[in-house]
Amino acid sequence: MEYIPTILQHFGIYSESITKLIQFLIQAFIMGLIGWFVYIISKKWLAKIILKIVHRTATQWDDLLLDQHFFNRLALLIVPVVIQLISTQIGWEYADIINRLINVWVVISILLVLSSIMDGINRIYESYPMARNRPIKVFIQVIKIFFYSMATIIIISILLNKSPQALLVGLSAFAAVLMLIFKDSILGFVAGVQLIANRMVRIGDWIVMPSHNTDGEVLEINLTTVKVQNWDKTISTIPTYKLVSESFTNWRGMEESKGRRIKRSVNIDIYSIHYLSKEELNTLKQSQLLKSYIEKKEAELAVHNANRHNLLDERRLTNIGTFREYMESWINANPDINIEMTHMVRQLQPGPTGVPLEIYCFSAKQSWVEYERVQSDLFDHLFAILPLFNLKVFQYPGKLDYPAN
Repeated sequence: MEYIPTILQHFGIYSESITKLIQFLIQAFIMGLIGWFVYIISKKWLAKIILKIVHRTATQWDDLLLDQHFFNRLALLIVPVVIQLISTQIGWEYADIINRLINVWVVISILLVLSSIMDGINRIYESYPMARNRPIKVFIQVIKIFFYSMATIIIISILLNKSPQALLVGLSAFAAVLMLIFKDSILGFVAGVQLIANRMVRIGDWIVMPSHNTDGEVLEINLTTVKVQNWDKTISTIPTYKLVSESFTNWRGMEESKGRRIKRSVNIDIYSIHYLSKEELNTLKQSQLLKSYIEKKEAELAVHNANRHNLLDERRLTNIGTFREYMESWINANPDINIEMTHMVRQLQPGPTGVPLEIYCFSAKQSWVEYERVQSDLFDHLFAILPLFNLKVFQYPGKLDYPAN
């Protein structure tokens, strides 16, 4: 560096301050080259050596922990350490400032390495089945926020050349401001603990939350938001604490059960309900699902009506009652219906649109497409078989139902 003043005097721009600045820039450039060289070596060669060792092990957790991001950040930590060792051998005039910047670099690098390790721990945990029931990403994010907060305090103390303890005492006066800044994070942490502890929501659950137009599968639960992929493939983000403070529907119980409920009714025209004639009984008796029922009921009714000669006193089979029995037998014989769960065919309160006849049962197939197919097949058969019982579905008359003028 002794030749720099001579060169400046040759050009007639010699100045002690300019000389020191140029010397500083040259030394900084040299340190930068050395740091860049050390970074390339650390990133490329060190990563290759360790990754080869890691890939030879039988376990997978080290592969998830020591990913490429980890080595990039580890190289950033090695560089300032090497530069600091070299700078101590050189008598820099601004060594104090350089050392502060290097210390800041070290703190940031350590923070990034710790963050990478925490991400690796989360990936290792998510590789186990228990992660679906009890995700730990909320806790990982809380720990990372603690690391980031401590690193910020340490960096400020290094730049101001003050003790971190003095900064912590000063921050206590801004506690209310900090509470306001981290309000969502604090609420999210408390809500996340409640969600996980009470198993209210877990990854993979199907939830419905009308207040946020959400209807889909939970993809992620983190400190501040819950990500849900709706069935139209859009992504909804809900604040974590909203799942505690507001109501939502979780379909996990249905998915873990052995059936999915079918609860739908069809309105029967009241004027089509009547006693069955002998011809109708003979036709319906040909059904294997109704033969034993009709024969049993005919025997019971014959005993009951033996001494009764008035139609008002007699009991007879109706087409709607026989149809209910037929549908119950048909449901029992349907392999797509879980007959171990509640199933019935019942009448609801009659109204201006007829008598609602409700089918209540559980599909043995729970996936959306298969469930809809089972439900549709059931009512396809119901609508098609009704005319054989001389029953009519109530519907408002259309244009073709009115007589021509």
